[in-house]
Amino acid sequence: MPASALMNVMISAARKAARSLARDFGEVAELQVSVKGPANFVSAADHRAEEILFQELSRARPGYGFLMEERGEIPGADKTHRWIVDPLDGTTNFLHSIPLFAISIALEREGQIVAGLIYNPISDEMYTAEKGKGAFLNDRRIRVAARQSLGDAVVATGIPHRGRVGHARFLREVEAVMREVAGIRRTGSAALDLAWVAAGRFDGYWEHNLQAWDLAAGILMVREAGGIVTDTEGGSKVLETGDVLAGNPAISKGLVSVLGAAQRAS
Repeated sequence: MPASALMNVMISAARKAARSLARDFGEVAELQVSVKGPANFVSAADHRAEEILFQELSRARPGYGFLMEERGEIPGADKTHRWIVDPLDGTTNFLHSIPLFAISIALEREGQIVAGLIYNPISDEMYTAEKGKGAFLNDRRIRVAARQSLGDAVVATGIPHRGRVGHARFLREVEAVMREVAGIRRTGSAALDLAWVAAGRFDGYWEHNLQAWDLAAGILMVREAGGIVTDTEGGSKVLETGDVLAGNPAISKGLVSVLGAAQRAS
């Protein structure tokens, strides 16, 4: 299906930023890295990619606001539209030459996510979705996996590392989940975790304490691929809480139940 004018804008911006990231990834040992808080590393590549995305999207859609990882909230003259952008999701992977990272772009219209893009420049995998039009990987329609049992499922999660909160909760949760599933994976990129759920690679995914730019594009991706995205209690406050759980209806229900039991037992 041909991309819409809106999606073409997003793809063009992502590919331009990706060229910059790919060049920097090839010279990752030479990157000048600053520390922005405990265990939160931000590279020069991150800043360059965000600047490219800001310029390209601003030029294509003047007046739209932004919510960006580095710049924060930038109000626009058009109060009904806002870009939600993470120029480099998976920064630690990037800095360690691990080729699992992504550009994430979402468009919010009147409070609803209506378009999303997640792009890994190294694998050249472009995930796109528009509200009501389905989800795609490099123009091929994708769907969430059909497995119904947690016992058959491979699920992804994020591990709170040094300087992050929630270590004890994570250990309770992973202990409970590992008893029920076929495998647990950790990629280091929330955007890719959600994209891979949408593509059926992961059967489910959960994580806590994320930001809107980590989640916005992936939420739409999973839903347009036929999946469910909730907070970890099965509610709707994903962007408000930063807690996310995704999968097909059966796997999502099962994960909510296991995680809830783990917390009640603590």
